[in-house]
Amino acid sequence: MGSSHLTLTFDLGSLDPQAAETACFELGAQAVTFVDAHDDPVLEPLPGELRLWTQTRLRALFEQPHDAGELARRLAARLALATHLIRAEVVADRAWEREWLKDFHAVRFGTRLWVCPHHEQVVDTCAVVVKLDPGLAFGTGSHPSTALCLEWLDAHMPRSPLRVIDYGCGSGVLALAAAKLGAGQVDCFDIDPQALAATRENASANDVGDLVRVHEAAATLPREVDLLLANILSQPLCALAPQFADRVAAGRRIVLAGLMQHEVSEVTAAYAAWFDVAVAGERDEWVCLAGQRH
Repeated sequence: MGSSHLTLTFDLGSLDPQAAETACFELGAQAVTFVDAHDDPVLEPLPGELRLWTQTRLRALFEQPHDAGELARRLAARLALATHLIRAEVVADRAWEREWLKDFHAVRFGTRLWVCPHHEQVVDTCAVVVKLDPGLAFGTGSHPSTALCLEWLDAHMPRSPLRVIDYGCGSGVLALAAAKLGAGQVDCFDIDPQALAATRENASANDVGDLVRVHEAAATLPREVDLLLANILSQPLCALAPQFADRVAAGRRIVLAGLMQHEVSEVTAAYAAWFDVAVAGERDEWVCLAGQRH
């Protein structure tokens, strides 16, 4: 890798954000961020959500090519944009890293669990630390639903070889936390291949690659597990209730997040045939439910 990168930046306007992001990745982008006029990055939207502003700018990071102008022209052609609307800028590796990480710092969840970027250190000798940088996949702990799940794990995860499923794993942050807190095995699934790749990489970086297993298909997830974590949206939570019930052993637990206060009754009703669930935490109108298999 060279000593610098190239960023291509343009205002999204009426362009479809998913299509614009895909075009960037197809041309070799290593990362894509959406920013507003104040350059506030979207580091962690909810799973399946693309949270944008009225005036949104896309910034794509590439390894510096031999011909930056040609890359900008190719991207402009794919997006049907005038080339002059795409700004190219060469940035040093270290400068980009600082920009990417400047708003991301170590955060404690509960009493012992921390999520910490690689450029920082947690000095508490009793801390259980998950090393994680903001990246392309959902999940650093900054979203309220993720934070609620991490706090639940900190409070309830025993140091015993439990079998855990992280369904909708994103970056794998919940799986990593469970493994660091003592789980014997954590099986992960996500519909996004990028999330599966991120989970594998993050598990390896946290030295829990032998505990965290990534599944390409939900059908291969184990049954009779001790704990199932699902930080997704209310609609898929309701639809997946029978499948989740089929994975969790009698008397064992489930944690559901990604729903809002007005959706609690609907999700609770969807699980009533198999689980006794109740509100385990609330933050900024987001709710975490936890319960036990009948």
